Amino acid sequence: MSSVRGVPAFAAAVLSLTLLAPSGLTAPTPAATPTPASTASAGRTTALPLPGVGVTYRQAPRDPARLSTYGLGTRATYVRARTGDAFTVRAGVSEAAASPDGRTLAAVPTTYRAGKDALLLGDRATGALRRVPTVAKPLAASSVAWSRDGRRVVLTVERKAGGSWRAAGFTVVDVAAGTARTVMVTGLDTRAAFTWTPAGELIARYGDGLRAYRAADGAVLSTHTALGRPAGPEDPYSPSGRRLALWCPPRSAERLCVADPATGRVTKRVAVRPAALFGWWDEDHVIAVMPQDGAYRLTVVGLDGRATRVLAVIPARTWSAKLWLTFDRA
Repeated sequence: MSSVRGVPAFAAAVLSLTLLAPSGLTAPTPAATPTPASTASAGRTTALPLPGVGVTYRQAPRDPARLSTYGLGTRATYVRARTGDAFTVRAGVSEAAASPDGRTLAAVPTTYRAGKDALLLGDRATGALRRVPTVAKPLAASSVAWSRDGRRVVLTVERKAGGSWRAAGFTVVDVAAGTARTVMVTGLDTRAAFTWTPAGELIARYGDGLRAYRAADGAVLSTHTALGRPAGPEDPYSPSGRRLALWCPPRSAERLCVADPATGRVTKRVAVRPAALFGWWDEDHVIAVMPQDGAYRLTVVGLDGRATRVLAVIPARTWSAKLWLTFDRA
């Protein structure tokens, strides 16, 4: 769940976003109104009440994305059973996200132990739990983001300054080895939150654009100051990795833009203004929170700007309490 602790990083770079694309991947051919003729339409759905938030989620057996965890800021975290529909509250953690294959749960504890922050790794089949120390107090490491192969987790490292948390670097956790490596990054946007590219490097917000960083040492790979910020808080890359969701630059009339990572160019501006994006539903649709009638709707929105499915109605009080959600494709 890409949120920093206590809340649900100019180079003259001419490199393209090819550095962000999967190796060998070629570029593809090049208030919303619901439309029934869509691959995102569900047919028959069932209601899934979500404990603790006053929201009912509607799901279907063939959904490409499955609601996995959710919570209210850092105060409460709910985790779905690996099989079935039961959600249970996880005490002592501020956020949690399942691995892409659904086998491992990564969670950030609410307290330090022996002056160290940590990442908790839980085997969802056996229940075995490992605690991997990350950074020493007063630093904090949060904002869980899984690599696509499920081998690594990146956390955004922050320090408190002037009463607010500011990004200072990142920690990469090797899941199999149970080890953590922290890199402090100079010149980082203080509001940055790191996430993986499909190729296994990192991107984060940089002003009104983004920067790509080498995961091994934090070296800047490329800078794109006018492209737009990664749209989130979840993975901004489409399932194939051929599309990158962005918050359009401030001068744009639209809020949601889509770029081709192979060229670093915006290929589409979507005529919607979501309050948040929780990743991609499939290659042609995103999971968006749309304001409507004093409340919000968790909606599947196509790149044509049309809503094809309402997943949940979110009361205003729940959204203002910093509701977050994560999805997996297990």
